[in-house]
Amino acid sequence: MRGRSDRGAIGVFVAICAAFLILVIALVVDAAGRLRVAERTDGYAQEAARIGGQQLDEAAVLQGAGYRVKQDYVRDAANSYLALYHLQAESVTFSADGSVVTVTVKAEFRPALLGELGKQKVTGKGSATLVHGVEKAETD
Repeated sequence: MRGRSDRGAIGVFVAICAAFLILVIALVVDAAGRLRVAERTDGYAQEAARIGGQQLDEAAVLQGAGYRVKQDYVRDAANSYLALYHLQAESVTFSADGSVVTVTVKAEFRPALLGELGKQKVTGKGSATLVHGVEKAETD
C-alpha cells in the first residue's frame, strides 16, 4: 500500500509560521509606536496647559478681583505652542473658578508596518492649576 508522500510538508509549515511571526512582530512594533505617540501627545497637552495657565488676567489682579487667567489668551498661547509640533488644541476648558486649565489634543498615529490598516487618532489630555503664594505642598 502506497500512501501519500509527505514531501514538502515541512516547507509549508515553516512558511506559515514565518508569516505568522512577521505579523506578530509588526503588531508589537506598531503597538509600541502607538504608546509613544500617546505619551508624546499627553506631554504636549500638559505643556500647552502649563503655558496657557501663565496667561494671567492682569487687570483683574490689579483691581483686586483675584488671580485668574484670560481665557482668550490661554487658547492662543496653547495653540501657538502646539503649532510647533503641527498640532492644535481640540478643546480648552476651564474650571468654574478659572484656576484650572485643561487642554485636549488629538494626534494622528500612522503605523510603521501595518500602514493604513492601523491608522487612528490618539487623544492626549493635560491640565495645569494656577497657584500663587504657595507656602506648603498640597496633598490630595
